Amino acid sequence: MRVMAQMGMVMNLDKCIGCHTCSVTCKQAWTNRTGVEYVWFNNVETRPGQGYPRTYEDQEKWKGGWELGRNGRLKLRTGSRLKRLMTIFSNPVQPSINEYYEPWTYDYETLTNAPLQEHTPVAQPRSLLSDKPMKVEWSANWDDNLGGAPELLENDPVLKKISAEVKEKFEQTYMFYLPRICEHCINPSCAASCPSGAIYKRAEDGIVLVDQDRCRGWRMCVTGCPYKKIYFNHRTGKAEKCTFCYPRVEVGIPTVCSETCVGRLRYIGIVLYDADRVLEAAATPDPQDLYEAQRSLVLDPNDPEVIAAARRDGISEDWIEAAQRSPIYALIHTYGVALPLHPEYRTMPMVWYIPPLSPVVDALTETGHDGEAAGNLFGAIESLRIPVEYLAELFTAGDTQRVDGVLRRLAAMRSYMRDLNLGREADESIATAVGMTGQGIEDMHRLLAVAKYDERYVIPTAHSEQGPGQEELDTGCSLDYDDGPGMGGWGPFGESSGGVTPIAVENFHMLAGRQRSDTAAAPATKEQRVNLLNWDGKGAPEGLFPPRDDLTAGPDGPDDGGVGPDSPAVVEPKP
Repeated sequence: MRVMAQMGMVMNLDKCIGCHTCSVTCKQAWTNRTGVEYVWFNNVETRPGQGYPRTYEDQEKWKGGWELGRNGRLKLRTGSRLKRLMTIFSNPVQPSINEYYEPWTYDYETLTNAPLQEHTPVAQPRSLLSDKPMKVEWSANWDDNLGGAPELLENDPVLKKISAEVKEKFEQTYMFYLPRICEHCINPSCAASCPSGAIYKRAEDGIVLVDQDRCRGWRMCVTGCPYKKIYFNHRTGKAEKCTFCYPRVEVGIPTVCSETCVGRLRYIGIVLYDADRVLEAAATPDPQDLYEAQRSLVLDPNDPEVIAAARRDGISEDWIEAAQRSPIYALIHTYGVALPLHPEYRTMPMVWYIPPLSPVVDALTETGHDGEAAGNLFGAIESLRIPVEYLAELFTAGDTQRVDGVLRRLAAMRSYMRDLNLGREADESIATAVGMTGQGIEDMHRLLAVAKYDERYVIPTAHSEQGPGQEELDTGCSLDYDDGPGMGGWGPFGESSGGVTPIAVENFHMLAGRQRSDTAAAPATKEQRVNLLNWDGKGAPEGLFPPRDDLTAGPDGPDDGGVGPDSPAVVEPKP
């Protein structure tokens, strides 16, 4: 058993109101730049719907994620290394701007500068890519305007998998909102797809990031990610993705999308998992068993054997304590109400969802029945197969019994807590019917309904002694081990000349060039940066200060620029 820590998130879909606040704040924080106008690290999809990019769940078309080979071992859907090599300069399997949507703005100058006239001027939409007038057809958060429309029947990848009865009646069933970010998978196919090894999984917390210096813009990662949460910046020629707001997480602050969520539906915490069993779990033959296989990877942080193994593998005491208080572990294991999104992709995603119970409750209420009575709710869940079947295709690879069990627990919580809130005696039979205790239901209700800030977000801070290891990227990928899907070693693409040069700060020339530039400066190369982590304080790293010729001469002759062993100060350059 090799214990590793993984940052995870759970979203309670019963609370999402589709306000898109998370999308907007994430956009402002991370993708409000040139080259990523169409990019949404966080978007909110309406289900049923096509998703963003359109039909991303159709892996027969987009070839994302893993599949089992004839020998029972995992392989990328994109094909062998030779096949990817043959198409590396022109990857044919990736969404176009039509699948993402063409970003636009409005001609606001027409409104602000228009003279007084009889009719109100109109701000025409203009493309952010070509600056030409365009017709707005759809965007990343668009399907909520089309929820339940017949136009979705033909193109919704999930609806194609379910029964004809659902397809005929889904307009009268329900809709719900599905917020999505990068899944920060335990077994990420994007990382294994990258020819230059630019995508790596941080060993300390499992967050998946893109090394912008290694990235060569091959875009194989865009194809390899089944959730299509990696985007290409056409300005820099680099791949970008959700970072799980790691600068915030490292100091114990939740992600921007979680902090600003109006419905308080997001939970963040650490879980411990057995890295030695990742490939075994991901290679589970039956897709409907993948949920339980991934669930079995998550270790009990209160188990003495797990605690001892975690200490042996370098996990600090405060991180172990955070894992014991983690709301993620509680929702996945203790209460068993969180489900992964599309486990059949075999990436072991670590953003989980609590399916919505509201459609069942609403359907009962509309018929004149008590929508929160235990008997009514249990019976409705058993009979209303339309929503359960759709949810199962999203969260359990089609296993309706798993989703049914989760909905029954949520229904039991509603019924049990209503009796307490109305002053009645607790009915333990409600809890027993779903394999729980009354106290367990009360604890689950507190976490899902009234949990405070520090209960929803249990985020251990990074340790200062780990700073150099987190700053430099040559510490390796957590997936790089024997027979692992990591990117160990150096290949013929990109970084073939040796290890990564440590990167810490910009040098003088790069900083000056960026400050004087009228446009966004090109990405810096490794030679244009200076590593201060290994500097012993003697002399000056090359390129950190201006050349000596540019410095003012002192009264006793040419100044050495203040970079000698006895002159730590830098003389101001000539005006």
